[in-house]
Amino acid sequence: MADGAEGSTAADSAAGWHPLAALALLAGWLAALGNVPLWEAVWQVQGPLGWRGLTVTLAWVLALALVNLAVLAWLAAGPLRRPVGVALLALAGVASYFMLAYGIVVDSSMAANVFQTDLREARDLLTPGLLVTLVLGVALPGWLWWRLPVRRWPVGRALLVRAGVGAVALALAVALLWLTFQDLASLLRNDRGLRYLINPYNSVYAALRHGVGQRALASEPLQPIGLDVQPLPAAAREDEAPLVVLVVGETARAANWGLNGYARDSTPRLRALIQRGQPIVSFAAVTSCGTNTQTSVPCLAAPEGRARWNPSRAQENLLDLLQRAGLAVTWLDNQSGCKGVCARVPSRQTDHLQVPGLCRGDECHDEILLRELPGALQALPEAKRQVGTLVVLHQMGSHGPAYFKRTPAALKRFQPECTTAQLQACEPAHIVNAYDNTLLYTDHVLAELIGWLAQRRGPTALLYVSDHGESLGEGGLYLHGMPYAVAPREQKDVPMLLWVNGGMQRRLGLDWACLQRRVQEPVSHDHVFHTVAGLFGVRSAVLDAERDLLAACRRAG
Repeated sequence: MADGAEGSTAADSAAGWHPLAALALLAGWLAALGNVPLWEAVWQVQGPLGWRGLTVTLAWVLALALVNLAVLAWLAAGPLRRPVGVALLALAGVASYFMLAYGIVVDSSMAANVFQTDLREARDLLTPGLLVTLVLGVALPGWLWWRLPVRRWPVGRALLVRAGVGAVALALAVALLWLTFQDLASLLRNDRGLRYLINPYNSVYAALRHGVGQRALASEPLQPIGLDVQPLPAAAREDEAPLVVLVVGETARAANWGLNGYARDSTPRLRALIQRGQPIVSFAAVTSCGTNTQTSVPCLAAPEGRARWNPSRAQENLLDLLQRAGLAVTWLDNQSGCKGVCARVPSRQTDHLQVPGLCRGDECHDEILLRELPGALQALPEAKRQVGTLVVLHQMGSHGPAYFKRTPAALKRFQPECTTAQLQACEPAHIVNAYDNTLLYTDHVLAELIGWLAQRRGPTALLYVSDHGESLGEGGLYLHGMPYAVAPREQKDVPMLLWVNGGMQRRLGLDWACLQRRVQEPVSHDHVFHTVAGLFGVRSAVLDAERDLLAACRRAG
């Protein structure tokens, strides 16, 4: 019999590798080459300590190799040896590439991003660097592992030896970590994100945690909110009913937002509208609910706020509340979906549209949302439109790493720009140029939208807020998705602006000068739910006036 009944191929001859030697080879590969991002981060701290730092680092490498050996001894047995080994090589190789290339870490939110991504997003990540990694870091060692000749053992002996070796390896790993505990505790205390770099266990844990959360969400009955909401009265005419457009931006960060004092004017059209007297305020200190779309979009549509929001709870959101109040609600999406927020309202995707000048393949520039907006409004029930309408526009915005794809040629003002998704191959200034061009385009889209809305006679408002920010190479980090507790400000500070026409100001009794004085106060995604509901005059116990950005500036009566 083969070791654990592995079969009887020519590769498993009696002259092959000792089974434990083969597992030790794979364990060492995964611990060393499969964890380059981890050891690079560790060495930044341990390197200056000289020989002590080197000794401690090598002890940790050996400890991880021993943990790997224990896991492989227990799991990679019999017919599982080959597929388990290849799967671990693939996980370690791909995760290491993205961690090195973009400075990301792998946690459950990153796993959610992977499972929620679409073809457009995935295509942008298919870079030459990833191809080299797949060939040299996955395919080649995977092929060698699959073809590695391993001696055959009787099943009983194999089980006994594997159990013993696994236990001894784990005990030795614990002993090494105990001997270096002081250094380990100090390291983890100062850099809590290191645990997300341990390959391949970070990926396995993240995927399992995400899967458990999704399973719990799917099995839980939908919890309603705002059951005390009374239907709002209809206006005499549709054009006298309130219309609110909520624009959910993508990956725009406050640090590069022109209206927030950025040295480069990335928002010239909005600035010009303000100078011409348009009622626009830009909030200067806004933080996001998460560092990825999968977290932030559902969270900003929830009433609880970031501190109390539970992603595993199946619950209605802002759109459901407004529908319960009798309003017409719709969602237009130019990105990878609404993350469940629009599940119970009419919605439209743009990835099937073929509009010359706006769309190429399955991706459109954000002006496609403006083109689709009138038709989406007309498709809503007229009786509901006379009560009021909320339209949510979900942008492609500044989605990376292929920033250059997000802007039309006419708005590529900042040059030269990075024209590849492999950001580490670009000059830092060129990355910033490509990114700032995306903000310039968002400025253009918002200005066009305000111009269209300003022609309407009834009470009308626009609220724009980005879902999260973005790292552009600061501290070796790119893109977004870092765990919130360790994420830099660039990934959490976002722009937010509000435009409210005269009709809406009169309807709300809004003191505009009061609102302008409050734009420096700290706000967050926690305010979105309550502010949008407040624009329509919805009343419910689920609403918090302190989180309505306009409540303090409404005149009594």
